[in-house]
Amino acid sequence: MILFPYKDDNQTQTFPWVNWFIIAINLWVFFFLQFPLNSDEKEIFFSSFGFIPSMFFGQLANLSVETIAWEWSTVFTSMFSHGSIFHLLGNLLFLYLYGDNVEEAMGKIWYFLFYLSCGLLAAFAQALTNPESTVPMVGASGAISGVIASYLLLYPRARIRFFYWFMILFGTIRIPAFLVLGWWLIQQILAFPESMKAASGVAVAAHLGGFIAGLFLTPLVKKKDIKLFQNRQTHRFARNR
Repeated sequence: MILFPYKDDNQTQTFPWVNWFIIAINLWVFFFLQFPLNSDEKEIFFSSFGFIPSMFFGQLANLSVETIAWEWSTVFTSMFSHGSIFHLLGNLLFLYLYGDNVEEAMGKIWYFLFYLSCGLLAAFAQALTNPESTVPMVGASGAISGVIASYLLLYPRARIRFFYWFMILFGTIRIPAFLVLGWWLIQQILAFPESMKAASGVAVAAHLGGFIAGLFLTPLVKKKDIKLFQNRQTHRFARNR
């Protein structure tokens, strides 16, 4: 059976410029900077712009301005780099579905700062699970996990539309966000112990770190008139009266 989320029933009143800007940067980096590279060049790219825990913590032993600036910059460049096209498109699908509503709830500047902060804290969470790791970490999933947490706090009853295909049956169904995102969270929690035992290739600790960051930061940076755990449609109609 195929289940594919493609839209939510949670329309915004303003165009999500920042969310689309973030999506555009991710697409540009992958298709214009990464895609033309051969395998050796990709390895150099990830070593240069990916977040490497051992290198980041190694700056403590080398207090040069250049080293500190470069290692801190990789925390952010890693958020806009991806290991494969499936890695990229999977992340951007989640950002497309949930980021526009979170941006509207926070405002454009605060949303951008929120996104970067969740990515930063997600990288630290992953690094602390294995500070001696030499494997470059790339991907927007840590920051997007923060966006998922924010959406879950703000609009748990919003409906997510799924396309389904089971043998000869196909169509669309609508599932509440708290079930969709709650199941995603359960998957991350269940996968975490195994990810600690072996290098699975999936930064589960970053997902959980970004999610926890989103839970704590959302009440601090959302607009004052935006309530938590709201029904999006009810809020919109009330504001328009």
